[in-house]
Amino acid sequence: MKTYSQKASEVQRDWYVVDASGLVLGRLATQIATLLRGKHKPTFTPSMDGGDFVVVVNAEKIRVTGRKEEQKMYYRHSGYPGGLREIPYKMMRAKHPDRILRLAVKGMLPKGRLGRSLLAKLRIYAGPHHPHAAQQPRVYQPRVRG
Repeated sequence: MKTYSQKASEVQRDWYVVDASGLVLGRLATQIATLLRGKHKPTFTPSMDGGDFVVVVNAEKIRVTGRKEEQKMYYRHSGYPGGLREIPYKMMRAKHPDRILRLAVKGMLPKGRLGRSLLAKLRIYAGPHHPHAAQQPRVYQPRVRG
């Protein structure tokens, strides 16, 4: 039996809406990465972008476990000597709550051209409203453990 390899013309993309209210950051990020990658479909091909579009609402209400609220830091570098910047989780949550989830999902996707194209299908909104009603997104209920 030959291994099935999906072609670009066979890709069927759906739109999902995920409500992040009260969900744990890492657990939600893994499920979003799975949807973006297309691993939930029987036609999954590792080298292709066969995943779905994901719209996340209420990103400001996401939660973290343990002492990450006080201890977690986000790092970026300007490229110049001494250009390392660190931003605490609390400040990032206050200013850019969407970036918290975007960075978590980005770390779970493949690096390179494929990962960047997958991340382009992720839309994150801090509040409960989104402008993607025309795409008729289906509500996705993340599996909650515990």
